[in-house]
Amino acid sequence: MSKALLIIDVQNDYFPGGRAELHEPLAALANIEKALRYFRGEQLAVIHVRHVNTREGAGFFLPDTEGALIHKNLTPRAGEHVVTKHAPNCFFETNLPAIIRDNAISKLVICGMMSHMCIDTTVRACKDFALPVILLEDACATKDLPWRGQIIPAATVHNAFMASLNGMFAEVMPAGEFFSL
Repeated sequence: MSKALLIIDVQNDYFPGGRAELHEPLAALANIEKALRYFRGEQLAVIHVRHVNTREGAGFFLPDTEGALIHKNLTPRAGEHVVTKHAPNCFFETNLPAIIRDNAISKLVICGMMSHMCIDTTVRACKDFALPVILLEDACATKDLPWRGQIIPAATVHNAFMASLNGMFAEVMPAGEFFSL
């Protein structure tokens, strides 16, 4: 079975000083860095995904901005794939399906940002491609969400999405557990 690491939207706008700062993005980044070192050390495929916002009125990940760049700690290396997307689903109108097919990837290990949006959408889409997923829950981040006059805390948002993905769509685990498999 050929595994690949899929790192989704770990871009500057999600970090302190960015246009769409998430809750505790640096903690997630530390675990993403560990996963990236592991995959590079094992010479396994790495796929970076970056979102470039082309919809009218978008406030972050704008084309040709520093905020849309992949975080410097995860700079892609030669031989690693970079997918640019314009929608939450990493498969939608991108070359990701071709990368997976051409590299005989049969399992994805997924991490990145945001838990409730692009992580959720992409993990669910993997089911359509019959791709098993390991989701590194502590290598993902999200934000507080407003709902019906209330603020749902980021930790609650994150945990709800991890719980809903676990089992049917992914095997959800902390990064440390994955490294001990």
